[in-house]
Amino acid sequence: MSRPSVNRSGEMEVFVKAVELGGFSAAARHFRMTPSAVSKLVLRLEERLGVRLVNRSTRKLQLTPEGHAFYERAMRILADIDEAERCASAGESPTGRVRLNVNASFGVHILMPLVPEFRARFPAVTLDIIQTDAVVDLMEARADVAVRAGPLKSSTLIARKLGATRMMIVAAPSYVERNGMPSSLDELRAHDRLGFCYARAVDGWPLRETGETVVLPASGTVQVSDGEGLRHLALAGAGLARLAEFAVREDIRAGRLLTVLEDLNPGDLEDIHAVFLGQGGALPSRVRAVLDFLASHARVRPMLPNGLRQGRQASQ
Repeated sequence: MSRPSVNRSGEMEVFVKAVELGGFSAAARHFRMTPSAVSKLVLRLEERLGVRLVNRSTRKLQLTPEGHAFYERAMRILADIDEAERCASAGESPTGRVRLNVNASFGVHILMPLVPEFRARFPAVTLDIIQTDAVVDLMEARADVAVRAGPLKSSTLIARKLGATRMMIVAAPSYVERNGMPSSLDELRAHDRLGFCYARAVDGWPLRETGETVVLPASGTVQVSDGEGLRHLALAGAGLARLAEFAVREDIRAGRLLTVLEDLNPGDLEDIHAVFLGQGGALPSRVRAVLDFLASHARVRPMLPNGLRQGRQASQ
């Protein structure tokens, strides 16, 4: 008879996660344990069961036939436990911590203003919000949800689209006063075009002239790691910047930024998605609450070009 102190479901969960992620180290990162602690846990499990579950002669985690059988049964048992907990907690408010990794512009202009409403609706959910434009590994970053802009690469992540945004070139009135407003693609080449210090899906500024799209590379003397930093550089008059329309919409309306060469804007849209790890089962209610809230309250819709003032008109 097993000792009452043995957490058999916990052992199963660690073992299953090690198999899913391909190793003890990855499972250790997921559960915030040390690799040696995971290895000892699996060893204790093997000793109690009296069988070897994992071949340790190779660097890659390799299951024995007994390990395969235990993995399949453990998966079903854990799924049953999840179902039992969901049934028992039906109707209860979500609780726990959710770690969000979001790009800086989305965080500042879309997410942060919504946090008070989310907190009022889900007071038992704690949010950890990390802002970065870098594409992070959700497992390594221990993130439950990430918000990413641009095309999604093929992966095991599940995505929910939050909308799309137009991209546009902007400049501060102070910059235009010093350097003039470019009126053509050739004139734009002579201006300081601020950019990002990391590779992007479209590493340049697409512009449409004479029926063709030309990608003009950013060539400014300053590069930054996120869109919000780039926006502040543009506001300071450091150069021209190509940014998401939702991030500069209010600046344009207030006259703090002017649109540049909107007549050459190809109208391309940058998709925005909330992505999360899908393990084949139901999401924790706390994560589901965040995803559903983002889908219903954090929609990003592109504004039509005539909804914004053009640079020449705004400067008059």
